[in-house]
Amino acid sequence: MADHQAILEEEFEVLESIFPDELEKVDDNEVRIRVEPEEEVTGHPLTLALVVTYPPTYPDVIPDMSLEEIDEEMGTLREGEDEEVLIKLREVAEESLGMAMTFTIATAAREALSELIVSRIAKEEAAEAAKTKAYEEEEARKTRGTPLTKDLYIKWREAYRAEVAAKRVKAEEDRVRGLPAKEREEWRRRRDRLSGRQLFETSKVSATSDEALIGAEDATSVDVSKYSREERDRLRWEEEQEGAGIALDESDDE
Repeated sequence: MADHQAILEEEFEVLESIFPDELEKVDDNEVRIRVEPEEEVTGHPLTLALVVTYPPTYPDVIPDMSLEEIDEEMGTLREGEDEEVLIKLREVAEESLGMAMTFTIATAAREALSELIVSRIAKEEAAEAAKTKAYEEEEARKTRGTPLTKDLYIKWREAYRAEVAAKRVKAEEDRVRGLPAKEREEWRRRRDRLSGRQLFETSKVSATSDEALIGAEDATSVDVSKYSREERDRLRWEEEQEGAGIALDESDDE
């Protein structure tokens, strides 16, 4: 059986020559090696300590490995990233059983950290792209508004007509409120009378009823030309008021 300690001592000497500043020998069976990505990426620092602990049967079995953060300025690991890197290191170690493997593991760690940073950047860019897309879609939805359908148009038209009619009624009511009490009373009397159209329709109904009873030849119709000019003007004014749908509360006189 190979001398475990002698193998380690020989490997430590090689490691110290390769990593004069990065290697720290914790004890006879453990070292810490500072590892960083192969290529530095601005804004994404990630320098860690690779801790390697050697079991008595090393190198016939792989060593225990872990990653430690040095400080926040040198970068930190996100959830699940340490295990992601260690899986790759164990795979490399399995391929090197029976020989010194610490240098190979440290080199693989640098490669794994580089890949980790690339993966981080890709995820950040994807998240930013998704955020931008969601924002643009929301803005486009606001711009498009609600598609116009026949039912929506009819609903809008009815609401618009009702709004116009309400404004017309209010304007006339405001005008009447400003009249002297005597004129308001006269306005009410005119409002309560039958309009010209109502008189005409009433005459038509009466004529139709008479015709049914005594015959069409005896029916009498209303000739509006017989009204005086003043009466015709009054009838026309009443029709206009009726068309506007004006209604005034009796309390306005107070």
